[in-house]
Amino acid sequence: MARLDLRSSSVDLTRAICDIPSVSGDEVALADAIFAEIDALDHLDVHREGNTIVARTHLGRPQRVVIAGHIDTVPINRNLPTSDIDVDGEPYLWGRGTVDMKAGTAVQLKLAAELVDPRVDITWMWYDNEEVDSARNGLTILARTRPDLFAGDFAILGEPSNGQVEGGCNGTLRAVARTHGARAHSARAWMGENAIHRAAPILSRLAEYRPREIAVDGLVYREGLNAVRITGGVAGNVIPDLCEVEVNFRFAPSRSLAEAEAHVRDVLDGFEVEVVDGAAGARPGLDAPLAQEFLAAVGAQPRPKYGWTDVARFAAMGVPAVNYGPGDPSLAHHDEERVAIAQIEAVEQGLRAWLTAS
Repeated sequence: MARLDLRSSSVDLTRAICDIPSVSGDEVALADAIFAEIDALDHLDVHREGNTIVARTHLGRPQRVVIAGHIDTVPINRNLPTSDIDVDGEPYLWGRGTVDMKAGTAVQLKLAAELVDPRVDITWMWYDNEEVDSARNGLTILARTRPDLFAGDFAILGEPSNGQVEGGCNGTLRAVARTHGARAHSARAWMGENAIHRAAPILSRLAEYRPREIAVDGLVYREGLNAVRITGGVAGNVIPDLCEVEVNFRFAPSRSLAEAEAHVRDVLDGFEVEVVDGAAGARPGLDAPLAQEFLAAVGAQPRPKYGWTDVARFAAMGVPAVNYGPGDPSLAHHDEERVAIAQIEAVEQGLRAWLTAS
């Protein structure tokens, strides 16, 4: 079994957990390694649900903070094992998972092992299947089986945020717009109805769409409505009778999921539209007293999170949550995924200072 040394630096720990491949659905080796080390710590009460691990302090503090990170990655593409590289004179750790989000997870693991007397009670969560559909997500399953474990006054998700604090997140919705026609031989096209041609107005509306920028609790979120996939066609000599355009709407957390769906249907009025997936966003939650203390401790100016993250799960359960982790989000899933060594160290220092302040 792979072993981890939680006494090592957060940088070395990042290397170690990145070099244990854990593509979504294949996290058991890393989960086993994390569980073996965390379960041996006397100051933590540990619960394991599949490949999701929860560790809690029980110090009787008046406040509890939940700090979470996922352990899976998108597929590897010749970018493991990790290696040290230099970019413009700055040291980086390169490889799959360094940004999304094993550097953040490594910081959490190190602090979980070392902070035996924090200023607040802490619930640490490391979960699987974040990069795939919501039904498989470790937090989805845990919320169904042990919702009590989510109890807290504030939550931090270690998603990459360039070492800054990103409040809340946009919501996301996927829908399929369909056009229908009639098949015919392409040599006698006039005898059929071309479903792909009928989809042209859908693409025109999306190309002409102008997304909004919306202020929510002091942060400005950018929306976006885009075609992300188009399918259609039967054969090279057949007029197609079906075309499907998949659309992704990223919407500000001021909209509910129902309002987002209504907006997409309005934009695509006149076409058959089926919503296939959706998740509400999360408001920043920065008005919570613990959030204000956290911002002051880490010296951060909050920014909006444009992508969807699991902070929305905590917000839905009444726990205000932010994203705070090392790594440039624009390099997540990139073949040149890499994280600045200085950011790993800075995030560890920021969390440690806040969690141990008297």
